[in-house]
Order: sequence, then structure tokens, then C-alpha cells
Amino acid sequence: MLLEKERIEVLEYGKRMILDGLTQGTGGNLSVLNSEKNLMAITPSGIDYLKLQPEDIVIIDVESGKIVDGNRVPSSEGDMHRIFYKYRKDIKAVVHTHSKYATGLSCLGKKLPAIHYLLAVAGVDVPCAKYATYGTVKLAKNAFDAMVGTKATLLSNHGLLTGGESLSEAYNIAQNVEFCCELYSIAKTMGEPEILSEEEMRNVMERFKDYGKRIEEHDEI
Repeated sequence: MLLEKERIEVLEYGKRMILDGLTQGTGGNLSVLNSEKNLMAITPSGIDYLKLQPEDIVIIDVESGKIVDGNRVPSSEGDMHRIFYKYRKDIKAVVHTHSKYATGLSCLGKKLPAIHYLLAVAGVDVPCAKYATYGTVKLAKNAFDAMVGTKATLLSNHGLLTGGESLSEAYNIAQNVEFCCELYSIAKTMGEPEILSEEEMRNVMERFKDYGKRIEEHDEI
């Protein structure tokens, strides 16, 4: 089976999206890139994630957008994944969710500010891409333009898009952005939240690069 490893990975994370409450029904989509072959494995359109089989995952040529393998109809947002694989060398996996708090915030058409240091997995903040009809090249371009310098963007009146070096990273970003959107919503009901500075967020972003890879050095207490 062509790109069997990638197909299984997409399948597993698709099921996680449902179980973790990051999307509803058949909404959202995700993909992973095989850089060597310049092919991407992407979820199909309109099929229950919990019923997906590896052969249901569709293989698409990144350069042309043509289906290389698979009998299913690929996700309508294929172009929104493909544009990142063509023009962002740091992104090799894309996750698109309809998670409640991120989608709710996207309906305001405003960015998610640095409400919590965990947002640094994505960047300094999370912008909001201009609205365009789902499944269109216009939406793909809007998302790409909004996501400059970050690994996540809200999609106005639609949902959330994240990218990473791996599907694990892209999915982790989606989870943390949703968490921060929820925190922001809660904080706004109680008052005006304190927002972390860009300097502090960039400091945390640097610390995250070695997170879990080395023992932290501490100042005297």
C-alpha cells in the first residue's frame, strides 16, 4: 500500500480528533507529507473518523494536486493543506479542527492574544485569517497569508488550522490553542485578561526548543 505508514498515522490522529472533542461528526481534516515522494496523505470527505480504514486515506501529489492513490473523495480542504507543503519547508503535517472555543473565537474575526505561555508552541499569538468559502483556493491563500511566522491560525467563522514538522507536533499545537481559546473565553467573562508580552513569548519559544531534551539550569534561590 502506497504511504502505508502515513495513512495509518492520519487514521489514528483522525480518531483522536473525535475522541478529544476537537471536531464534530465528519468535520475538520488532517494530512501528513512524505517529503521524499512529494506526496501527502489526507483524510477523505464525509466519512466517520471512527470508521476509517487505511485504504480510505487519499494520496495526493503536492505539486499538481492530482489523486495518486485512493478510491475516496479527498477532503474539500486539500488545497489548504497543499499550499503549506509547497511553500513552507517547516511544515510537514497539517491539522484542521472545528473545536468549540477556537471556532467560537474565530467568529469574532480577532486574533488569540498571548493569554498563556503554552500558546508559544504556535507562536507569539494566533492570527485570524479572513473569511472565504470552505474548500476554495481563496480560503487556502487566506490561511497561508495569515499564518506567516506562526504555526497556527484561526479561520474566520470556520475553525482552526495548525501545522508542524510532524503530525504529533501539529496535533499538539491544535490541542494547546484550543486550551488557550477556552482560557481566553473564561477570562473575558470575568474581566480583561492580562496578556503576556512579545518578549516573554519569544523567551518561552526559545525554552520550548529544548523542552524535555536537557536538564534545566536554575538560578540560586
